[in-house]
Amino acid sequence: MISEIATKPFVYDGPGGPFEGIVSRPLEDAKSVRGGVMVCHAFGGQSDVDATHAERLARLGYVGFAIDVYGQGRRATTGDEATELMGEMDADRVLLLERLKAAHTAMQEMENVAADRTAAIGFCFGGKCALDAARANLGLKAVVSFHGLFDRPAWASTPPDVIEASVLVLHGWDDPLAKPNDVISLTDELTMASADWQLLALGHTSHAFTHPRADAPAEGIVYSEKATQRAWSIAERFLAEHLSE
Repeated sequence: MISEIATKPFVYDGPGGPFEGIVSRPLEDAKSVRGGVMVCHAFGGQSDVDATHAERLARLGYVGFAIDVYGQGRRATTGDEATELMGEMDADRVLLLERLKAAHTAMQEMENVAADRTAAIGFCFGGKCALDAARANLGLKAVVSFHGLFDRPAWASTPPDVIEASVLVLHGWDDPLAKPNDVISLTDELTMASADWQLLALGHTSHAFTHPRADAPAEGIVYSEKATQRAWSIAERFLAEHLSE
């Protein structure tokens, strides 16, 4: 585990931009070329939680990049605002994909990032973003969805194109936003796409289980320390497998 890291805002261009993310890098062997991992945010927009994830990735030896798909300064302060912002992207999955491409290109062009060793992880709505990046074959080695949303975009072909990235799905079985039938649909899609995929279904676990401020049991949104530890443990091994030199 790397102890010294540097974290700072990073503004980049893209359709409808500019966009502002957060980049976290190890300071040890500062000139070393490392794998890059995009962190795709939840429905409220890029936040301190995503910066924490980027820092965790930097301590593991990667360049962590908490991306922004809403636009610089566009962050939700209420649930209604978050739903509205996510709704804009859900209504235009092509634009969402173009913004994901722009973020990935920006990361590939960063100093010390190995352009051919990149991955994406995502949380909730960000899990959908990560899966869309896999569907589009952006050149990612690996994709991880934490309590993600599984609906396919209209631009995805039927039957699905081959998915080149390895995919890890970390799912709370009691998630009301991704029910068992949705899980089966996703795994059917990944199988038809000849993807190298894995699924961890966590029993008695709700939506947003990694988010420390998730506390809405009536809505099926609850933080779980145990589920978070289990999911991250597997995700870290998965990333190490696919991003090693």
